[in-house]
Amino acid sequence: MNEFELLGPKAHGAACGTALLKASAEDFQVEEVLDIPLAGDGEHLWLWVEKRGLNTEEAARRLAKAAGVQLKLVSYAGLKDRQALTRQWFSLHLPGKANPDLNAAEDASLSILRQVRHQRKLQRGAHAANGFILRLTQLSADRKALEARLQAVREQGVPNYFGLQRFGFDGGNLFDARQYAERKDRPVQRNLRSRLLSAARSYLFNQVLAARVEAGSWNKAQVGDLLAFTDSRSFFPAGEAECSDPRLAALDVHPTGPLWGQGEPPTAGAVQALEQDIGQTEKDLAWWLAEADMAHERRILRLPIAGLTWHYPESDILQLEFVLPAGCFATVVVRELVDLLPTGHTDNPCVF
Repeated sequence: MNEFELLGPKAHGAACGTALLKASAEDFQVEEVLDIPLAGDGEHLWLWVEKRGLNTEEAARRLAKAAGVQLKLVSYAGLKDRQALTRQWFSLHLPGKANPDLNAAEDASLSILRQVRHQRKLQRGAHAANGFILRLTQLSADRKALEARLQAVREQGVPNYFGLQRFGFDGGNLFDARQYAERKDRPVQRNLRSRLLSAARSYLFNQVLAARVEAGSWNKAQVGDLLAFTDSRSFFPAGEAECSDPRLAALDVHPTGPLWGQGEPPTAGAVQALEQDIGQTEKDLAWWLAEADMAHERRILRLPIAGLTWHYPESDILQLEFVLPAGCFATVVVRELVDLLPTGHTDNPCVF
């Protein structure tokens, strides 16, 4: 499947040009933003790790081996891309044990920058946000149009699509999810099951968002919508008054789309009708997610880009700096600016 089928239309118009992303790991830098005060004591050792050319799961295996513990005792907040320079937290469960010697885990691809004890393990999704520094090289673009587009993205945000990497190479995860859904079966292996359920859920969300982008309502509240603050997982219904809430214009509150699960979408009116139509069109996937005991959740349709700045270190290089909420994808920001040239890498930039 191609990008348009997996994501959907762009909101800000055609690309302003082309560029290359991730010619080197330093061109895609990610740093977790964690708002948890660490106690300094406890049975969990938290590690602030910098890695290059190494994905999160490989780093976790290396830390487990060096510490002499089972892999299941290593936790992390989110997955980070292999072809990138990333800084993220890990935790090791070490009840009654001293800090292990972790030198064997370190080399040019992994450095432990800080170690601190805490009473609890690091939970998935515990980080508040991710900070990015992206360098787009081999830039060929209409500079005036690109400047205007950057301003529009900063002021209006972008559609909060799940990125291509959620669906695997050539959409393979979604293809496999469809096969299981049609057979009314689920993978036995937990990691595979989780990955395929996530791909199916993300695809249905993207389909709803694509329809709202097409209709021009992805960044506007409608009666019957469920609204949420940028960093909140709770939501509230939109009536006439909520649709004119000034916090919508300020990019503090946003309409949401469904993360499919059990029960009917808790929206109303035309919004509910759209979500039900998507569910009917993809009824095998919708049924499969409900039967997997997935709870219905919501995700904001509009992605605000916090602290977006940019400059041109050279005439053909654009450097971007910004912060996104956890679980959102830097590549959906870039796709509203330029079309990316192929890099030869089979893994796409991803951040969770």
